[in-house]
Amino acid sequence: MKELLRTTDPVRLSWLTALLADAGIPAIVLDTHTSILEGSINAIQRRLMVADEDLQQARRVLIETGEELPDGGA
Repeated sequence: MKELLRTTDPVRLSWLTALLADAGIPAIVLDTHTSILEGSINAIQRRLMVADEDLQQARRVLIETGEELPDGGA
């Protein structure tokens, strides 16, 4: 698995996961439970992950929709 990005914004994660699903790219969000446990201080970011072989296509899909991604995938 490769990391596409990290964020504390659950709405953004939901949107990006839906975009990837529409493109046929399965994605998972890691650290959701830990982020919830820490409360509302947004100290722990959630990670959007895709399979190694889907990384380049996933980056293209998100960049084409105007998303800014960290260089190298995270």
